[in-house]
Amino acid sequence: VKFSNCNGKRKVQYESSEPADFKVDEDGMVYAVRSFPLSSEHAKFLIYAQDKETQEKWQVAVKLSLKPALPEDSVKESQEIEEIVFPRQAAKHNGHLQRQKRDWVIPPINLPENSRGPFPQELVRIRSDRDKNLSLRYSVTGPGADQPPTGIFIINPISGQLSVTKPLDRELIARFHLRAHAVDINGNQVENPIDIVINVIDMNDNRPEFLHQVWNGTVPEGSKPGTYVMTVTAIDADDPNALNGMLRYRILSQAPSTPSPNMFTINNETGDIITVAAGLDREKVQQYTLIIQATDMEGNPTYGLSNTATAVITVTDVNDNPPEFTAMTFYGEVPENRVDVIVANLTVTDKDQPHTPAWNAMYRISGGDPTGRFAIQTDPNSNDGLVTVAKPIDFETNRMFVLTVAAENQVPLAKGIQHPPQSTATVSVTVIDVNENPYFTPNPKVIRQEEGLHAGTMLTTFTAQDPDRYMQQNIRYTKLSDPANWLKIDPVNGQITTIAVLDRESPNVKNNIYNATFLASDNGIPPMSGTGTLQIYLLDINDNAPQVLPQEAETCETPDPNSINITALDYDIDPNAGPFAFDLPLSPVTIKRNWTITRLNGDFAQLNLKIKFLEAGIYEVPIIITDSGNPPKSNISILRVKVCQCDSNGDCTDVDRIVGAGLGTGAIIAILLCIIILLILVLMFVVWMKRRDKERQAKQLLIDPEDDVRDNILKYDEEGGGEEDQDYDLSQLQQPDTVEPDAIKPVGIRRLDERPIHAEPQYPVRSAAPHPGDIGDFINEGLKAADNDPTAPPYDSLLVFDYEGSGSTAGSLSSLNSSSSGGEQDYDYLNDWGPRFKKLADMYGGGDD
Repeated sequence: VKFSNCNGKRKVQYESSEPADFKVDEDGMVYAVRSFPLSSEHAKFLIYAQDKETQEKWQVAVKLSLKPALPEDSVKESQEIEEIVFPRQAAKHNGHLQRQKRDWVIPPINLPENSRGPFPQELVRIRSDRDKNLSLRYSVTGPGADQPPTGIFIINPISGQLSVTKPLDRELIARFHLRAHAVDINGNQVENPIDIVINVIDMNDNRPEFLHQVWNGTVPEGSKPGTYVMTVTAIDADDPNALNGMLRYRILSQAPSTPSPNMFTINNETGDIITVAAGLDREKVQQYTLIIQATDMEGNPTYGLSNTATAVITVTDVNDNPPEFTAMTFYGEVPENRVDVIVANLTVTDKDQPHTPAWNAMYRISGGDPTGRFAIQTDPNSNDGLVTVAKPIDFETNRMFVLTVAAENQVPLAKGIQHPPQSTATVSVTVIDVNENPYFTPNPKVIRQEEGLHAGTMLTTFTAQDPDRYMQQNIRYTKLSDPANWLKIDPVNGQITTIAVLDRESPNVKNNIYNATFLASDNGIPPMSGTGTLQIYLLDINDNAPQVLPQEAETCETPDPNSINITALDYDIDPNAGPFAFDLPLSPVTIKRNWTITRLNGDFAQLNLKIKFLEAGIYEVPIIITDSGNPPKSNISILRVKVCQCDSNGDCTDVDRIVGAGLGTGAIIAILLCIIILLILVLMFVVWMKRRDKERQAKQLLIDPEDDVRDNILKYDEEGGGEEDQDYDLSQLQQPDTVEPDAIKPVGIRRLDERPIHAEPQYPVRSAAPHPGDIGDFINEGLKAADNDPTAPPYDSLLVFDYEGSGSTAGSLSSLNSSSSGGEQDYDYLNDWGPRFKKLADMYGGGDD
């Protein structure tokens, strides 16, 4: 059906009066939606055309008639292929365009998908009316022909027969738009290209597919019927505007089937799942599993394709069960004066989901604790209520508490729940009496007392109280801190008595206050104690005489230009200190004759020379200073004045300062004694060093084998240059007869050996070109020869030991050969002296043998 209008600009929308059986596309093509036997009721229907802008509507009736399908007619129809003729072009007439009748619009070609062939399958024939006069060639272009996917449509270039070469798939390409061309044998275009539209008719070849195989949803327990739960969605690759792609949903099964087998329903078009029955209870059923089926062909069970998915619906918890105490009364006990201790453990039960606001319990004390001494905390793991002590409890005041507690959830109960919103219980708390610390009152205790109080004076009574009224206990007192050791306390009644004179000027007194700490202990189990501080505010008395300050000064030999400013130092305070009176004593008479003192104000005075000249030196000037106490106290203080020569500026030019000039005779004697002792120590050290040097020189006669340069063995384990680094006379190694003359050797190390006449053994001679092992062999052979050589030193002859110059009384040691001397002596130590004393050790070190 085609709608035409004069202006040709109307945009209309087609509709069928029976959309379940017949559909009409936008281009006016009418087709059957489903297969059905044609009867009288289907022989007539209406097609509507409605203007999209003005909503104006037209209609046309469509009548269907049955055409007998004869075998001859079928063959004839199969041979008759639709022919498409190129529209005639407008021809010029006398230089003007000649009006031509408008061409019809070529309708689209409808081709079902998944056709079984045979292929190539002829579709339509394209022809130009100029083929009578010209030899033409036909071709098609566009996607599916010469553009990807290529080769689906082909055309016979001679006959113009258009064919399809293989089955089509609407889900891949639903429409092909081709252009047909007609050219002559030279390739010149003889006709304008015409458009050919090929629609692929959808077939039901795809099953519905769910977006997820498992769908998860939630619904609160106790929900009313009609409550939305979730939406499941499936898609079909077939045409959604045709029955092939129209899906319908339904619930196949529900597990579990309690309390009703149909707790949920699903909207068959949208897939929305809603509740249809009451009775959702999480405490009974926590989860439902639904099998959902989606079927195309609008759910036709015979022709539609279907698929299934699983919907898991979790019933969420709501607060429909309040917490309930497991007992009506709970018991606990707590020691007095303890805080943050658990008194009782309150347990509740709640059927709601654990660890959710509908299960978490909150506790509060509704009665029995007006002062807020208790608190309840919730254990997050067990949901128990822990009753703790928030403020200390005194047993002497309260021995027992009876608390009323309530428990409720973090969120209120759901509407319509008949249970009470909270549960109540009673907590009985017993307070346990414990031994408490005695305490002093007041603490600290302050008393005022004049200093100078004599020992044995009772100051005050400092006692403590025991808060344990129901315990028969005794308190004893001891002194804990008394920096100056002035006080004592009676251990029974707490009387504090002085044991020394109180002195305000003591360094232990700070800001006129003396602090002493005492300890009070009871005899409870366990014994407890408390401390108290006694503060004695000491009042000043005039018990310190003033002293001159400074105690040393200097001035010039003449009165001008210098004078000495002095003040007074008094450890007392007002009114027992300044103002001060300064004066000079009458004796000795030289004081007032040489000096004069002038009071500047209450605290300062000035000392000046009275005579015109006083010889330089150290002078002790006594000064009488009197304070303002009642009665006043005076003192004679000595001011050491150094009189020196001064320059024009009044500065001393003497080298000696007052400290050096003031050294007394005792100090000078001490300095001299120190100098003498130091000289004696130096002299003793010099004598000791000389004596040690002589002993060292004498001991060099008995040279250690490692130090004797006459041996063949040299020590090479030094980090040096070998033999060249040894400061030895190598000529003496094997030639003891070439020893230096005695005159050259220094005194103290000279050896007067007499070499006996014997046949000298043959010492090995080192080869001029030794191999690497020759040195060790040469040294070992020379060592053996020296050990067995009787002519090698030391000789059994006269030796001089500890030589002290000419005329030495040292005798000969040749008497060692005699057995008459030293018979009682042990000579075994000769074995430790080395190989040169081997013979002596053999002769005399053998013991009784």
